[in-house]
Amino acid sequence: VQLQASGGGLVQPGGSLRLSCATSAAIFSRADMYWYRRAPGQERELVASISSGGRTNYADSVKGRFTISRDNTRKTLYLQMNSLNPDDTAVYYCNMWQSYWGQGTQVTVSS
Repeated sequence: VQLQASGGGLVQPGGSLRLSCATSAAIFSRADMYWYRRAPGQERELVASISSGGRTNYADSVKGRFTISRDNTRKTLYLQMNSLNPDDTAVYYCNMWQSYWGQGTQVTVSS
């Protein structure tokens, strides 16, 4: 399974970004999907998850600001990130079934 993450970049505090994670895996629609992040010098953190049925969960640190979603037709996972702050600076990784990892996309929040 290959996962291709994209959409990261440099954004000012208060700004927004949308991350995408695309795959060609036919099993995508049946897979639980996750977004993780790792900030410099910190442990990897689970940011959000979405089940195959669409049930979502979020880390307390991003609740109300981030939205995870999926498009099974496009086999793509999304993470809409609003009201970004410097603490959100990290490499963001998508994950399928807690087993398969994308390559990561850098998000930097700075003025």
